[in-house]
Amino acid sequence: MALIKKVNGKEPIFGKDCFIAENATIVGDVVMGDQCSIWFNAVIRGDVHYIKMGNKVNVQDGAVIHCTYLKAPTNIGNNVSIGHRAIVHGCTIHDNVLIGMGAIVMDNCMVESNSIIAAGAVLLEGSHVESGSIYAGVPAKKVKTVSKELFEREIQRIANNYIMYSGWFKD
Repeated sequence: MALIKKVNGKEPIFGKDCFIAENATIVGDVVMGDQCSIWFNAVIRGDVHYIKMGNKVNVQDGAVIHCTYLKAPTNIGNNVSIGHRAIVHGCTIHDNVLIGMGAIVMDNCMVESNSIIAAGAVLLEGSHVESGSIYAGVPAKKVKTVSKELFEREIQRIANNYIMYSGWFKD
């Protein structure tokens, strides 16, 4: 059973048809939409500020979502994939975004829709990713524009696959 904990009178709220792995941790002021999946060893800590997630968000193995006390909440849109061991902290992620494995998105960053943050990239505090962009590197910089093919092949495919994968664990 996942560790789901109330903190300071606030407890996580889950949408319909979500999958939460047995060793995931979700605490405090966390609101999750429908068809989300929180995978093994993922941590979502809404203890110092709120975390809001839309529909079809997958938080992959070992990823961490947190925020900054009284300063920076975390808002995540719909159809977002947060890769293995990524850190998403006190930022805003719009719809249809892929955060690659091991990427770090710091406080007050804004990642607009239809974008990709490459594996291992580090978005420094206050960075702004324009819609339809690919950012890579340390510190992350725009390297490319997301094509229609890449959007369908990566952003859409991964989000949809994680709904399918989570179904394997619900029976």
